[in-house]
Amino acid sequence: QVQLVESGGGLVQAGDSLRLSCAASGRTFDVACMGWFRQAPGKDREFVAGINWKTGRTTYADSVKGRFTISRDSAKKMLYLEMNSLKPEDTAVYYCGIDTSIYAVTCRAASQYDFWGQGTQVTVSS
Repeated sequence: QVQLVESGGGLVQAGDSLRLSCAASGRTFDVACMGWFRQAPGKDREFVAGINWKTGRTTYADSVKGRFTISRDSAKKMLYLEMNSLKPEDTAVYYCGIDTSIYAVTCRAASQYDFWGQGTQVTVSS
């Protein structure tokens, strides 16, 4: 089992910044990807950003490219999401996920993630 705990959400104004953190613990011997997804009320969970745990290669949704930055601290088993120039449409519950397979072709598919955190609310007011 793997446990993921997100933190750092909150209520901010449009244009502000936030930094989300995700702490991983438990059986994390093999990690292919970690990623951030979000879910707004009445909408499906959508991909935000992902990182190949071994190579550090990152990938982003078009809607956040240039504004959000995903990063990791492998030694501490931490995942981060730096969010700048926030917009009201970024309002959602943000979830951290982990893919515990040995290898992954992509880090963008929710179906590949084995474990999820409880989520942290991000609200951006206009």
